[in-house]
Amino acid sequence: MKYKYFVQFIVFCVLCSLCKKQHIDNHFIICNQDTTPYYINVPKFFPAIPNINLINLTKAKVELGKKLYYEKRLSFNQQQSCASCHVQENSFSHPSINSLPHINLIYNTNFLWNGKIRNGLLSAMHFEVKDFFKTNPDNIKNEEYKILFCKAFGTDEITQEKIAECLMQFISTLIAKDTKFYRYLKGEVILSSSEFNGLNIFTTEKGDCFHCHTLPLFTDNSFRNIGLDSAFNNNMGLYEITGNINDIGKFKVPTLINIALTPPYMHDGRFITLDQVIEFYNNGVKYSPTLDPIMSKNNRLINGLQLTEEEKSDLKAFLLTLTDTSFVQNPNFK
Repeated sequence: MKYKYFVQFIVFCVLCSLCKKQHIDNHFIICNQDTTPYYINVPKFFPAIPNINLINLTKAKVELGKKLYYEKRLSFNQQQSCASCHVQENSFSHPSINSLPHINLIYNTNFLWNGKIRNGLLSAMHFEVKDFFKTNPDNIKNEEYKILFCKAFGTDEITQEKIAECLMQFISTLIAKDTKFYRYLKGEVILSSSEFNGLNIFTTEKGDCFHCHTLPLFTDNSFRNIGLDSAFNNNMGLYEITGNINDIGKFKVPTLINIALTPPYMHDGRFITLDQVIEFYNNGVKYSPTLDPIMSKNNRLINGLQLTEEEKSDLKAFLLTLTDTSFVQNPNFK
């Protein structure tokens, strides 16, 4: 009788152990979820992360998200990855197309030039996976990925939703925080006279840049018509999403962090250099009914900003202090 109970106990133990395993390619592996937290270290002067983007990051999901970011099999034709259009050396933008850079996106709630995505970074990644890439999870259902999904989620099931979550977690870590200007704010360096003059132009009515490109992230996450054209026919910006005539010609305000690394500029990539951008703001703004009031105040449509050549050079010098070279060289993002 004792032998019978002993055998039953052994069978019970074996069955319990199998409950913790996942069947992968005709053999079993232990599928233990790794919930080790991933902590984002940001400067104290950075704003709070929007509640809509708060999520418990884990090292396993971040690492899986990084691998998926460079995985071409996520695209419907299996020829493109996220990194195809968002190159690290270009601050996760692209030198020949006007893709918005993947930088500090955890602080954003609105995405794409026309604001098609308005519900946080996870929603943006769901759009990328389901609508843009049209990802078929079967394309990555191999042993390697099943093991990684086991580690990240405690199960080897691979779905679009889990892929989007991992991409969201990796992109949440793409934070630039080591610019010269940030070091200046921390009292670690001083600005040159030209850079400091440029800062004054940027943050005063002289240049009026700071209203849209608010510090310290250098974007207010809004949509504005900055006067690129007097009429909008082919690409009408936010209006194409809302249908509100007051949104015609409004496009997302991009961050200026790493701006020197992310040409071309504007939603249609019309400007190639920072000098062209500065000259546009100085003397190229065009009127349309939805033009942002900041662009037309103080009779600027007629007179422009009236920056001298030296002042334009100083403004550019300040913009160059917003470059974080360690961000584009960070091996953790490769």
